[in-house]
Amino acid sequence: MKKTVKFGLIGCGLMAREFASAAARWCHFTCDVPRPEIIGICSPVEAETKWFLDNFDGIKYCVSDYRELLEKDDIEAVYCAVPHNLHEQFYVDIINSGKALLGEKPFGIDKDANDRIMSAVRTNPGSFVRCSSEFPYYPAMQTMIKWIREGRIGRIIEVKAGFCHSSDMDLNKPINWKRMKKFNGEYGCLGDLGIHTQHVPFRMGFIPKSVYAIMSDIVTERPDGKGGRAVCDTFDNAVLNCIAEDRDGNEFPMILETKRMDPGSTNRWYFEIYGVDCSAKFTSDDPGAFCYTASWGKEQAWSRINIGYKPMLPTITGGIFEFGFVDAIQQQLGAFMLEYTGAEVPFGLFTAEETHMSHVLATAALRSHYNKTVENLEF
Repeated sequence: MKKTVKFGLIGCGLMAREFASAAARWCHFTCDVPRPEIIGICSPVEAETKWFLDNFDGIKYCVSDYRELLEKDDIEAVYCAVPHNLHEQFYVDIINSGKALLGEKPFGIDKDANDRIMSAVRTNPGSFVRCSSEFPYYPAMQTMIKWIREGRIGRIIEVKAGFCHSSDMDLNKPINWKRMKKFNGEYGCLGDLGIHTQHVPFRMGFIPKSVYAIMSDIVTERPDGKGGRAVCDTFDNAVLNCIAEDRDGNEFPMILETKRMDPGSTNRWYFEIYGVDCSAKFTSDDPGAFCYTASWGKEQAWSRINIGYKPMLPTITGGIFEFGFVDAIQQQLGAFMLEYTGAEVPFGLFTAEETHMSHVLATAALRSHYNKTVENLEF
């Protein structure tokens, strides 16, 4: 019998359902990974909690005030997925309660909010806190990470990473909280999507030293869903042009882009690295493929290998099958469970300290955009 960790879910929307679905098929793992057991849920929306109650018999607590879950001694860990303006209070309260936290990005609506979350982390040195970022767990991307760590790339020429949508190309799409600064934050798309582009570079030690940012507010109003119009006051797209440094002190350009208006993209996450010895790239548009260059001096040829279903944490699925987003969610959750229980994993989740780095970068990006300046970074 696998060890279980009792969870409470705060916020019962799209991502909480994905979390719960991944937890429900824990038998998928063939290795010994402690199992998340959902015993508490919190949402003020009855339609959201109904789905959980209909599908999970083990739920003991269904509340509308998240603080009630934090008072339950049998809840050991919390997954929290709420709008950005709620992160500071909710995350601080969860950390202070002594429960482990898996929170959604960006860990605060702005840097001041993140500073207060980080203060709670430091005040509770035994706390276990991680931020959700599932895309690096695709097997092809894990192959690239392994190659980078092995030094196969050689001296880095350039790095590019991005997370792009095109749903906002529909100008008649009704506004939601992610398109309103008071809920999403001034960073706009950079706050909501930026950590996805930073997880691999930060973990590989590619630390930005400066940034020149171009932020685009393309759609300034949207339908309000009630027959009228509403102000849409967040940035739709952001391109961060950084000078980064590798672990040996060598500088190279690093471009990070987050876009809600990227024609042709549905949910495209990509990472590309170009080096003197080898280059490699991955995109979720071709999720099974790992592409790399073989080089003969002045000539290079791109090669494509279909990695197949070879995840970081082994499962029952045969290697010839396809890996998808729901698998990446489960791999991430498995990595969280292993890290929380003291085991080492080949690639861990985004840490609280890395969320601080993300906010420093995003805050500098805003200054760069408004002032049309290159901003130096100090972490």
